[in-house]
Amino acid sequence: MSDWGRRVFAWFDAHGRHDLPWQHPRDPYRVWVSEVMLQQTTVAAVIPYFQRFVEQLPDVRALAAAPADTLMALWSGLGYYARARNLHAAAQIIVSEHGGRFPDDMDGLQALPGVGRSTAAAVLAQAFDRPAAILDGNVKRLLARHGGIAGWPGLSAVSRQLWQEAEARLPRERPADYAQALMDLGATICTRRRPACGECPVAADCRARREGRIDDIPGRRPAKPRPLRQHWYLILRNPAGELLLTRRPPSGIWGGLWALPEARDSVQEFAALAQDVRPAGDSIRHEFTHFSLELTPVTGRARPDLVRDGAELNWHTVESAAQLGLPQPIRRLIEIHCA
Repeated sequence: MSDWGRRVFAWFDAHGRHDLPWQHPRDPYRVWVSEVMLQQTTVAAVIPYFQRFVEQLPDVRALAAAPADTLMALWSGLGYYARARNLHAAAQIIVSEHGGRFPDDMDGLQALPGVGRSTAAAVLAQAFDRPAAILDGNVKRLLARHGGIAGWPGLSAVSRQLWQEAEARLPRERPADYAQALMDLGATICTRRRPACGECPVAADCRARREGRIDDIPGRRPAKPRPLRQHWYLILRNPAGELLLTRRPPSGIWGGLWALPEARDSVQEFAALAQDVRPAGDSIRHEFTHFSLELTPVTGRARPDLVRDGAELNWHTVESAAQLGLPQPIRRLIEIHCA
């Protein structure tokens, strides 16, 4: 074993995370669900979502058979809803094409919707205990600093260097523990801001530390202006106090979730649903990766000839709405205006 591996394992055995819920048991389904949830989300935020998810959908067959509304309700608040749709589609493929058994090789795993190289490697290492190089965001930062690899990891040339580093350092021993150790080091020691270099087992030969470039490595994504989109959302209630919700199209932002009716250009777009449309309160803002969204609530009187399709447009009590898959900013609007 290399000196790198010995130091990483010694630190992990003493200080690593050994009691995460997806580690007990560490089977392919639980590892896979946790890895998808952890994309762009922290461990602390994921744990309660993961526990609720596997309690209701304990295995891949349960996930494959679950209604989309059930899945989206369990995912609501995690964001990046395409991840949930891919998870659902992949589970159905595992059941229909693999008899409910997870592929146990890189090609088979990467053929599943939403499973990229690093996610496939994490499942292979942690669930099947096979050597596989991982490169999630935390590991990229750790290897970039230790190897002195400058530049934004999203650039293909930088990404290739990082994958080469990851492969070159990969030990043959304890694959599951090694993958978890790198993720733990990146998440808890080699943090983006104020890394704990004094506690790092590989600090002695870290190039970024030696050269005083910790704040510069890895490089940041090139700055781009984030456009602002302004949409209106209709808070429409019937005499029974029920709230009108619409199901979003299956693709795009909040695909497949229930939400308040939306107008993008003018409140006149609500003419088929409501009369006397008027402002209902202050706007709220929600940040997406590539744009900011300003959500302005409006209200009105339901048209007497309003036609509802139970599958795409329907009345819900405020209590039943809370149990649906709702985007987090829509849930906030409902909490503010329908409490």
